[in-house]
This record gives sequence, structure tokens and C-alpha cells, in this order.
Amino acid sequence: MLKIIGGSSHKQFTQQVCENLNIAETKTQSFKFSNDNRFVIVDEPVRGDDVFVIQTQLPPTNDHLMELLMFIRTLRDASAERITAVLPYFPYSRSDKKDQPRICITAKLITDLLQTAGADRILTMQLHSPQVQGFANIPFDHIVGAPDVASYLKSHWQLDNFVLVAGDSGAAKMIEPYADALNLPIAMMDKRRIGNDEKVKIKAVLGEVRNKKCLIIDDETLSGGTLIEDAKFLLESGGAIEVNACFIHANLGIGASDKLNNSPIKKFLTTDTIPCLHHGLRDLEIVSVAKRFAEFIKRIHENQSVRSLNDVE
Repeated sequence: MLKIIGGSSHKQFTQQVCENLNIAETKTQSFKFSNDNRFVIVDEPVRGDDVFVIQTQLPPTNDHLMELLMFIRTLRDASAERITAVLPYFPYSRSDKKDQPRICITAKLITDLLQTAGADRILTMQLHSPQVQGFANIPFDHIVGAPDVASYLKSHWQLDNFVLVAGDSGAAKMIEPYADALNLPIAMMDKRRIGNDEKVKIKAVLGEVRNKKCLIIDDETLSGGTLIEDAKFLLESGGAIEVNACFIHANLGIGASDKLNNSPIKKFLTTDTIPCLHHGLRDLEIVSVAKRFAEFIKRIHENQSVRSLNDVE
């Protein structure tokens, strides 16, 4: 039997997934004792069931991660047949390589922890680096954001005179499906990132943006600083007439919304992989990806192929 459990991080998303699957969320409890130790309990039998646990990265990140691991361990001890960790936004996804001495590749540690806890499968959306899939020794399904976002843009935006802009060379490949679906040209920011302070040095923009409306597409933004510098460069040096921004994960840090609200960026577009209404970002449009997560879950449960679900029409 298919069952869905939602962690504390994004209850609304879990409810939407359940509605699309036409099932009720499995009843659970999760709370902390006075000594800050967490306690979780699954209030329904799960023996022999196919259980999907939904938990996204959201502050307090480590609390939510621990809660997820505890639910997975509880389900394993309760004899669930298969356990899938559903992470709309994968925690520590930016820590994916050893680019400095004596640092932790934390994304690898997360996959190890999920497997040790008892997860049989991982499902996530738009990894900062697809190589994270290779860190796991269990099936790892990766949903891309392009189908939902491109469909929304076609229906809700007037895209005449637009050009899609990749924030860097790493994002250039990610936006190809958007360009193909929307039949729009691509430009790319040529930049260098220095140190750990999230500051970048923009060298140039590759591609024609003069007198164009730009839509910067990236997997996420944290401080907002890079997006703002990109927008200023496109307007002041590139000759663009308008800049908008799309990021799949609204992973906004402290003060990011205020900076973005005071920036020259006209509109913002994101998905609901992270609860984002509390950010207070102006001119924000949110594309729900809960329906496609539900379809992925349905096909995984029924042992059907999920490959076509990432196709962009």
C-alpha cells in the first residue's frame, strides 16, 4: 500500500501531494522534549507498505534533517517494505565537492545518513550539481524544474523580445530545455567566484541582450547578491531594457528579500519546493510542483518508468 508521511518542514506541500494522489497523509507525531531531544511516532501500521517521507531543507535545517532520519529509522523498524526519502530541496546540496583543503563534502554525508537510517530510494528536484546522484548507493531520482516552469511561462508571461540568461557556465546546460520549449535565445554571464563570501566578479555577458528583456534562470539563490549584480551588469553594461529572475528553490538567507526588493529586478518566479510566502519578496510568482512530485511517486510505487516526466513540451 502507498503511504505518504510529511515532516515538519513543508506540511502544505505534503497535503498537496496527497490531494493529487487522492490519499490521506499517514498520521504521525513529532515534538521535542524539554532537553531538546526529538520524539517521533508513526500512528498507523506500515508493515509491508511503500512509504514516501517528504521533508525539504528549511531552517532549522539540522532539526528537519534529524526528524527525517528518525522517521526513516522508525519506518524501517516497523517493517515498511520500501522507504523513499522525498527531498524537494536537497539539504546541503551546494556542498558537493572538495574545492578547499580539509572540508566536508556534506552532500555525500547526507546520502550516507539517509541510507544508514534505512532509506531505499531518494527523490529530489533540481540539484545544484547532478553529480550528487552518484554519491548514493541506492536509486536516486532527479526531477528537473523545466517542465513546470516552462509551461507556466508559456501560459502567464508575454515572452516577446525575451532572452534567457544563465548565471554561469554551470547553469548554461540547465536552461537549454527552457530555451527549446520557449523558443528563446540564450545568453550567459561570464564570472568568477572568489572565496566563501558569496561575492562574484562579472567579466562579461556572452550573447546578445541589448534592447532585450532578460530572464535569469538558476537552481537557487541564497543572498541574492549574485542575481542583483547580474541584473545591474545586464542593464548597465549589456544594454538590456528589463531583467527578471527565476530560481527553482527560494533558498533565501537573512536579508536577501530586502536586497532583492530594492534591486532593479522586475519580477521573481520560483517553485514551492520551499515555503516562500514568508520571505516577503515583492512581485513573486510561485509555480507549484506538487502535482509532478505526486506523479513521480505514483509511478515509482507502480514500478513504472519516470523518464518521460522530465520531458519539456
